[in-house]
Amino acid sequence: MKRRAFLERIGSILAVLGLSEAEWLTLGNRYYQALAQPKPRKLALLIGINQYPQSPALAGCLTDVELQKELLIHRFGFASADILTLTEEQASREFIEAAFVDHLGKQAKADDTVFFHFSGYGTRVKLANFPETVENALIPFDENTQNQLSVNYLLETTLLLLLRSLPTKRVTAILDTSYYAPTTLQTAGLKFRSRPESAVATLAPEELAFLKQLQTQNSPVNNAMLLKATSSEHQQAGELLFGNFSAGLFTYALTQYLWETTPATTIQILLSHVSSSMYKLGSKQQSGLWTEKKNPQSGLIIDNFPLVSSDAEGVVIAINEDGKAVELWLGGLPLPVLEYYGVNSRLITPMGEQLILKSRNGLTAKAQIFNQDATTSLQIGQLVQEAVRVLPRNISLTVLLDSGLERIERVDATSAFATITRIVNITATEQKPDYIFGKLKNIPSRYGLFSLDSEVILNTAGETGEAVKVAVQRLTPKFSTLLAAKLWRLTENQGSSRLAVKASLEMVNNISPRVVMQQQTWRGLSGESTTHKALTTPGTAIPTVPAGSTMQYRVENLSDRPIYLMLVGLNNSRSAFAFYPWEISNLEDVSDTKLRLQEIVISPGQTLRFPDNNTTASWTLPSPVFFCEHQLILSTSPFTETLAVLVTTKYPTSEQQPISPLVNALEVAQALLQDLHNASKIKVEITGTAADSYVLDVNNWASLNFSFQVV
Repeated sequence: MKRRAFLERIGSILAVLGLSEAEWLTLGNRYYQALAQPKPRKLALLIGINQYPQSPALAGCLTDVELQKELLIHRFGFASADILTLTEEQASREFIEAAFVDHLGKQAKADDTVFFHFSGYGTRVKLANFPETVENALIPFDENTQNQLSVNYLLETTLLLLLRSLPTKRVTAILDTSYYAPTTLQTAGLKFRSRPESAVATLAPEELAFLKQLQTQNSPVNNAMLLKATSSEHQQAGELLFGNFSAGLFTYALTQYLWETTPATTIQILLSHVSSSMYKLGSKQQSGLWTEKKNPQSGLIIDNFPLVSSDAEGVVIAINEDGKAVELWLGGLPLPVLEYYGVNSRLITPMGEQLILKSRNGLTAKAQIFNQDATTSLQIGQLVQEAVRVLPRNISLTVLLDSGLERIERVDATSAFATITRIVNITATEQKPDYIFGKLKNIPSRYGLFSLDSEVILNTAGETGEAVKVAVQRLTPKFSTLLAAKLWRLTENQGSSRLAVKASLEMVNNISPRVVMQQQTWRGLSGESTTHKALTTPGTAIPTVPAGSTMQYRVENLSDRPIYLMLVGLNNSRSAFAFYPWEISNLEDVSDTKLRLQEIVISPGQTLRFPDNNTTASWTLPSPVFFCEHQLILSTSPFTETLAVLVTTKYPTSEQQPISPLVNALEVAQALLQDLHNASKIKVEITGTAADSYVLDVNNWASLNFSFQVV
């Protein structure tokens, strides 16, 4: 469409929004540039709204737009001119629909790729002509009409018709929103992206007319793929506050995974990873998929996301005038890692330049160029991959005191927590906590620990009438266990590790093992395709395993070096466990005071299965339903300190099982990090940080997370 025609189409909206023609021309400049681009093209429309006139403000929607934009440009090869963003007051219903029709509908051709993203509120709305009919809707900036009797929402049905009408097979939409009002209170750091349904207002007639127009058009129909923040309508799409920036849980987990994933990854694996990431951040939100394709989850990501660049953790977005420092975008780092990514961490460019992190502010960081070759020139847009991870040693668990606590309860709780500051710190309300300390609903003087979405952590609720200080003391061992899990999650580096390994979690039966999940490091394989699997059941994204199943791991060493192995885990944020490599051959002769553990080592090119279910010490999952999270950690050096800590616990000979409780979880987690630090042997330039930091080299360790539901 020509410039004049497009302006005429949206001209009636400009006065409503108070925008001048010049302001709209600035907004749409990329759109007009895109008209002259050669075909085929990759077109994107990104929507994000934080500040609503009548609804409480959100905080992470504009970050979501930036996350998607950086990903599309640098990982998937979208031209900046082909990405149109509508944010805040620009994102009215009419603007969104006009931009969709003109930027996507009238430009997309058969071989083009189309991408749509929306971050903002969703709700349920009655249709004006059929008040008994209620449908899902996205809430644009101009949410209410002037008479307040109708609402100016964009129906999800309208969006689906727009998506399916595009004349290309590669159509992907991302909706980071939800539709049903929350049944639980929002907590500090966590906001829900849904609004209650209006009791009186109905949908604006203009939207119904636009919907009717779409329904009567004889348009091409494709198999558009819609990735949704929730797998169930009654789930809540959440956004979290991370220090000085907020982002949608779903959008961040999705974009971070796509920065590091490979073309051979399936949609099923994508959803599984994203849902597990959100669960570990304190939300039971699970991502969902809508499409009319057959067996859509088995399709490869590349079918809808055509990759054009190598995997990465970030990208160079600015270079100082002197050419000695750069600014980086680090959206490819896992969120728990990003939170603690320390000064002197190193990243590397494809040309070999090393960038030393000097400061970080949210998703952006400043870095110094360490060894730039005089014959090369660092460019904006160059991808960067992690080389050295620096983590502080003084990490603690952050706990928020629930707002429902009375003043005297808060005083007593603060006093009690002050005695365990090396493990737990009380966080301010504007910061993201790991957990929440509060009272159970409708039960006075019964305290417990809660996740960010207000789920009580199992076995943390005390007895009625318990004093606050007693409750904190009672929970201290639990805090140690949860801090241990937080520490070993910080080792996860499936995307950045250059230690080539492949691991499968399998159910063992009399015929042949059945793979539940299969993962491997990506960068240690010199560009070879990788295989990832996940066994899920309908309605779930997280892999599921029947209770009572006998399990084992199969680990393949694809590198040219021997590797050592350790496994730790957590059930339902409750009990920690570990794999204990007992010296089985002498087990019957070992007394309680002389228990011995052995290093598990896998030679280059060899495969190890553990635990050995052919012996009497098999691993069978218990019957209760629970969420199980494993961290499989591999290193080029022995886990000397970890085994020394493991063996300090006195286990009777009868309890020497391969998968056993971990009663000193925090000490084990700290020893694990120290062993990885010792294995890295970083050169002298940055050893000055070693006294108060763990310094980990991606060439020397791999850490794979296996999360699944026992049903």
